[in-house]
Amino acid sequence: MSSSSDIESSAPPNLRKNLQLLSPDQIELVKVLLDNGQSHLFQHWADPGVDDQHKNAFFHQIAKLNASYPGGLASYIQTARQLLADSKAGKNPFDGFTPSVPTGQVLKFGDDNFVQLEEQGVKEAKDAAFVLVAGGLGERLGYNGIKVALPAETTTGTCFLQHYIDSILALQDASSSTEQGGCKREIPFVIMTSDDTHSRTIELLESNSYFGMQPGQVKLLKQEKVACLDDNDARLAVDPHNKYIIQTKPHGHGDVHSLLYSSGLLNEWQDAGLKWVLFFQDTNGLLFKAIPASLGVSATRQYQVNSLAVLRKAKEAIGGITKLTHADAPILTRKGISGRSMVINVEYNQLDPLLRATGHSDGDVNCETGFSPFPGNINQLILELNSYIEELSKTGGAIKEFVNPKYKDATKTSFKSSTRLECMMQDYPKTMPPTARVGFTVIDTWLAYAPVKNNPEDAAKVPKGNPYHSATSGEMALYRANSLILRKAGIKVDDPVLDEFNGQEVEVWPRIVWKPKWGLTFSEIKRKVSGSSSITQNSTLVLKGKNILLEEFSLDGALIIEAIDDAEVKVSGSVQNKGWILEKVDYKDTSIPEEIRIRGFRINKVEQLEKKYVEAGQFA
Repeated sequence: MSSSSDIESSAPPNLRKNLQLLSPDQIELVKVLLDNGQSHLFQHWADPGVDDQHKNAFFHQIAKLNASYPGGLASYIQTARQLLADSKAGKNPFDGFTPSVPTGQVLKFGDDNFVQLEEQGVKEAKDAAFVLVAGGLGERLGYNGIKVALPAETTTGTCFLQHYIDSILALQDASSSTEQGGCKREIPFVIMTSDDTHSRTIELLESNSYFGMQPGQVKLLKQEKVACLDDNDARLAVDPHNKYIIQTKPHGHGDVHSLLYSSGLLNEWQDAGLKWVLFFQDTNGLLFKAIPASLGVSATRQYQVNSLAVLRKAKEAIGGITKLTHADAPILTRKGISGRSMVINVEYNQLDPLLRATGHSDGDVNCETGFSPFPGNINQLILELNSYIEELSKTGGAIKEFVNPKYKDATKTSFKSSTRLECMMQDYPKTMPPTARVGFTVIDTWLAYAPVKNNPEDAAKVPKGNPYHSATSGEMALYRANSLILRKAGIKVDDPVLDEFNGQEVEVWPRIVWKPKWGLTFSEIKRKVSGSSSITQNSTLVLKGKNILLEEFSLDGALIIEAIDDAEVKVSGSVQNKGWILEKVDYKDTSIPEEIRIRGFRINKVEQLEKKYVEAGQFA
């Protein structure tokens, strides 16, 4: 171990005076910093006896930054220098790569293939673990809470986290029932949090009894921040208000891989016989409608990586899943000769110039289907567990990073503000060998993708015809999807009307909501629908029960049915009442709760028929 005398000659004077205060571990950290060009951190240190508590706090922060990054601060600084040099030189990370359309499967909702894949996916679910990346607050949405606490829809007020847990529990029950003997296996659920969201996520779970999940099923992994960088030499940035604090910022959701690796959970899952890990983000209320079929694709095609995707228009502001093949010499692998290649997400503003630079003069254009041949990445991944562990054992979970400094001028010698390295969850395949089985599954957008990302003001500026990705559009997309599914199952559902909320023109469908256990797959929904039924556009239908059968019925108003699992309820006849009415509100009206006003409407529950069944039996 280094001693203070080993570094005295290289230490700046203000640090030298303080060396006798430092522990052996702190001396080691000093050596790491000095060896990596960080002597400026000590230039303004006070004499011994002054600010000693702050100095200790400084080393506590340095130790945390060192421990939380694969390879420690030395690796972080060295990587940063290389990436900053590449950025200054204008180096293109895709130089030498030629893009092509990768292999994948395009699904059509409701056809025989889709139904079979859903059934396969449900069987596989008992061997899966789910990982939610939830490190963000809702500030960008105009909501001050954690994003997973935001209601996915306001008909029932179910928040995103409850919706996700309900969906996982429904998959757990359905998957267990496919096994002989019906042995019930709990599906593990991991939530990646951050300093901003960790305590509030725990509070949300505990105050709601984990929304019905066993507390032991849920594991929280907290992501740490990384040090900020002041210049092209990767000098760590000091807080302008406190010279003993390093500025930090989030590293990106790619940290989920190193957190899982270091937690030991992956090996626990492998020992328990699990086969799949599914990653998803925090505010896409439609996602679980796509999970069963996509998991079925992973199983039948034996994908090690399956990226969920939607059809995208050429140049649409969503990344494209792309196969990149390098022009370098072929390499010999165990399976023969292969060139360096990978299937990854390429951001939309990089895909078009990359295509033009590699002989595609028109760039990113729509093909005969009316869509780009490069499917749109929605940042939901299904990974095969064994190969995932094998890959992470080589990398420690480190993901290829990037840096995006904001330069003061064209010389690129100084930054407007400090920057940091970032990494993205979906870049995991970049380190995989070319023989890896990496593919995609394209699902209908209306079924799979309606993220809530934008506040009302930003959403209102989105060009007409493009997705708003707001709380307004996200909620309306849920009603649209449920309406279209019931239509496909044989119910006559009225067409929507166009209306405007918070400056966004959206389709308003009947407000149809069901618990995931009622309709997890399309074949399950079809089994529960029979006869000739109809639902008017201004109606509300809420189904909270596993065995609610929709037979010959007509609805013009609001109908809410809640039933325990052992109660079979047949819905027939005519229901007509004044229903629940959407009333417009102004997002600037601070007298209205944030989670309501960011939608531009609230629900006035004028009149409804509400039925609850709390005893086992058959009811009509």
